Formats: sequence, C-alpha cells, structure tokens
Amino acid sequence: MTISLENLGKRYNRDWIFRHLSFQFELPKHYAITGPNGSGKSTLLQVIGGSTIYNEGFIGYRDDGPQITPENTFKKISFTAPYLELVEEMTLSEFFNFHGKMKGWIGSLDAPQLIGLLGLEKSTHKQIRYFSSGMKQRVKLAQAIFSNVSTVLLDEPLTNLDETGISLYHFLIKNYCQDRMVIVSSNDKNEYSFCQEVIEMTNYK
Repeated sequence: MTISLENLGKRYNRDWIFRHLSFQFELPKHYAITGPNGSGKSTLLQVIGGSTIYNEGFIGYRDDGPQITPENTFKKISFTAPYLELVEEMTLSEFFNFHGKMKGWIGSLDAPQLIGLLGLEKSTHKQIRYFSSGMKQRVKLAQAIFSNVSTVLLDEPLTNLDETGISLYHFLIKNYCQDRMVIVSSNDKNEYSFCQEVIEMTNYK
C-alpha cells in the first residue's frame, strides 16, 4: 500500500489549515503527524482516511497494482480516534462479531480471542454503554489494529488509557503492526515512539 499526497491543502472557510503538503507513505513504515493544537494533525489524518474532503491537490492510493478508487479505500484502511463513537447498544461480543463480518480480522482471530487480548473477558456480554472511557478506548484500538487491512490510522491513541492500557497499546503495535503501515497523529512522544518518520504540520502553513 502506498499513499501519495501531492500539493495537498485543506481549508475551513477562508482559513487554510495546511497547504502545499507533498509526501509519500509506504508499507510497512510507521509515521507520526505532529504539531501544536490546531495545527491540522487530526484533519490531515481524516483526509488520508477519506472521511474529510481536501480543497486542493491530490491523494493517490496504490496497492501493488492500479490506483485504488476513493470509494474502495475503506477496504484497505482502518481508523480510530477518541471522538469516534462505538455502537454502545451492543455487547462487546456482538460488536466484535458485527465488525468482523464487515472487515474481517487479521490472523483469523475471532471475538473471544480479541476480548482475551484486551483483558476484557469479564465484560464479554456487557453493553458497551456501561464501559469506562478507558475500556472503550481499548475497544477502539482493537477495532482498528485487528482489522484485516494494510493501513492503520490512529489519532491520539492513548487518550483515556491508564498504565496498563498504555502497555497494551505498545504490545499491540509491536506484535500486530510490524508488517503494516501505521500513521499516528499525536503530540505525545509515547504514542509515536516507534515511528520512523515524522511530519511536522507547522511546515505546511
């Protein structure tokens, strides 16, 4: 999977969030998008993931063949962020079974195995609405990291996590993301310490 940004720009009303951004993301490297609050980190990640439209430039997606059309990029990319919602009416088991039918899981994992890896066995049949913020963040990370995709996008992935959750995050990255592209949007070095390249958003104002 290769994602190419060419002279990319995004604005809200008359204010440019970023401009003239050209970069190429390649599998299986890991990247960090950094910068002060309001610099456009999350916006760029959303643009790459296809959930936000850009205003100028071009994004190309290629996976050992012809260009992937925009409507098919979701098959190759997973995305998680603290502001994204889970289906809270579902139990944890129902949620993972539902998501698995849409994107599938890497390594032929199933819902019970995922729940075990997260250490949430006691909450298997509990509705997600009753989870703590940290438990919900673990589920969001699992949904992204274990999806059967080549590219994982993570926006502030350690939000609401305690020390155990932070250790889990690094375990998941180390053991399940080494052969995939990972792009992290963050100001916290602990969230992207494993990344090989850093994009500083203040360079694109």
